[in-house]
Amino acid sequence: MKIIDQSVYKFSKNNNPFTDADPGELLLFKTMDCFSNRLKTEADLITDLAYSYDVANPAAGPVYINGAQPGDVLAVDILDVQVAGQGVISTSEGCGPLCEDMEIRTRVVKIKDQVAEFNGVRFPIDPMIGVIGTAPDGDDVIDGYPGNHGGNMDSKIIKKGARVYFPVRVEGALLQLGDVHATMGDAELCGTGIEIPAEVLVKVSLIKDFELHWPVTETATHWYVNACAHEFPEALKYASEELQRLLMNVTGWDKTDTYMYMSVQSDVAINQACVPCEVAMILRFGTPKLPQFKPLIG
Repeated sequence: MKIIDQSVYKFSKNNNPFTDADPGELLLFKTMDCFSNRLKTEADLITDLAYSYDVANPAAGPVYINGAQPGDVLAVDILDVQVAGQGVISTSEGCGPLCEDMEIRTRVVKIKDQVAEFNGVRFPIDPMIGVIGTAPDGDDVIDGYPGNHGGNMDSKIIKKGARVYFPVRVEGALLQLGDVHATMGDAELCGTGIEIPAEVLVKVSLIKDFELHWPVTETATHWYVNACAHEFPEALKYASEELQRLLMNVTGWDKTDTYMYMSVQSDVAINQACVPCEVAMILRFGTPKLPQFKPLIG
């Protein structure tokens, strides 16, 4: 097993790999929180930091995956996510639909025995990975932004037990991940979950010569396409088009039958919708697995 404890702040084909890995190998990513572990007390505010999207959400890596070539798919099995004993929630100027009436505030949240406590309310944590993906073949993308390479998808189902599939667009794929949350609600309303350092154990594998346009998450029961755009209708179109294409590949149905089936069996969830990120709508569109057909990917 290799340990990855170097972080970068952008997804880039020009990033130097921290290490390499063979398909089937275990990797342990040691991640900082989205603030690079700089908010430690409730007296520490985001306004005290030289904080912007280009220095946000450090991602551990990247890792060069041996044998990965453009046109392949990288599959990442999330085997475990272990978080630190303390995380933070923060508000920031202009972030989220209720920001106009909010103060800039930091709340420290203690974690003990997989339970968080906020203002006397205790609830179980459900750790998830906010930032994960491969390098784009075009311009660099900062870790705070999502794209069709992955990145800051903020999908709360990317957690222990999930498998995430990414298009490989550059040699070696260049996998990196970070921005773990002890728990986070869909939409990430104020702009943060419980931001927390973590250790993430994954296993990587390759699927050769498979067409994939957007990241896909597989759970025990469902397949989800993750997509993003500035507005909801465009993001939903990207995700539903990709799910339609993948379903047609395995069912043999035409576009119309697949469209109708998705209308009665598929659901959309908003991962993140907290302005001011330029890519303001990040969502996932999912459908139940169909055991009578082969898997959507593979």
